[in-house]
Amino acid sequence: MLNMGKSDRTLRVIGAIILAVLAATGVLTGTLATVAWIVAAVLLLTSLIGFCPAYKLIGLDTRKKG
Repeated sequence: MLNMGKSDRTLRVIGAIILAVLAATGVLTGTLATVAWIVAAVLLLTSLIGFCPAYKLIGLDTRKKG
């Protein structure tokens, strides 16, 4: 049921870290910081489990076959 490849998962973790750092350091504030925390959590969670519901909806699979 996994639909995310290794590079996709790595990029999501990096994106989550960047967003979390921006929100934690005050570069992003208010509603934007809240959105950044939520997006970072979703990116991290989907990369950890290797499954993206949005990919499933559009039929995308970034895993290497074979």
